[in-house]
Amino acid sequence: MAYDFLGLVNDINRRLNEVALTTANFANTTGYYSFAKEAVNSSIRHINQEEFEWPWNHVEEDLTLTASVSRYPYNVDTKTINFNTFRIKRNSTFGNDTVKLKVLSYEEYLDRFVDNEYNSSSTVEGLPEYIVRAPSREFILVPTPDKAYELVYEYYRLEYDLILDVDVPSLPESYRHVIIDGAMYYVHQFRGDTQQAQLSMTKFRDGIKYLRSLHTNRTDYVRDLRVRF
Repeated sequence: MAYDFLGLVNDINRRLNEVALTTANFANTTGYYSFAKEAVNSSIRHINQEEFEWPWNHVEEDLTLTASVSRYPYNVDTKTINFNTFRIKRNSTFGNDTVKLKVLSYEEYLDRFVDNEYNSSSTVEGLPEYIVRAPSREFILVPTPDKAYELVYEYYRLEYDLILDVDVPSLPESYRHVIIDGAMYYVHQFRGDTQQAQLSMTKFRDGIKYLRSLHTNRTDYVRDLRVRF
């Protein structure tokens, strides 16, 4: 069975001995079948809301900067940005090496560089050195870029609902069973089978614990950043 919205809904149908849907009737479902589709999306939402930084939601973004523009909005699908990943990519035309940007707090930015946004002089422009998280879902570059440098950074995107029968979840196919266990909880609730719903929820929670143990339970080593002579 294909790993897409139709395939996931039919996984539920097989478990409940219901007639499988097809590409011809998938879009016009009613009653139980409509709820089965919603149950799949509810399960995926639940999984994605358990952690901010599931690896399947990771995105590496390339952004071409605009000269004399210091503020840039987040992408619309951004959940959280790792501000320690911002770097300017090497460019032989502009003559710059790859530079990792240092994180500057918004308060310190206001104390030290706030006039840069209102100063049209080229003296405040150059190769960015700092990245600032603004409270308005924007980030600010300091100094203001003087050329169309290529900025690279990493973020985690928001989950999305499946709509079309061929839509594919962001979760890898190997975790298909976790999606189905969660969806079965919602379907059993819909049918009023509280006992089976609780059993499905137990399996679902165990599946999420398994995902967390694989992908988020990690101990990073400690770096000594003191200057060595």
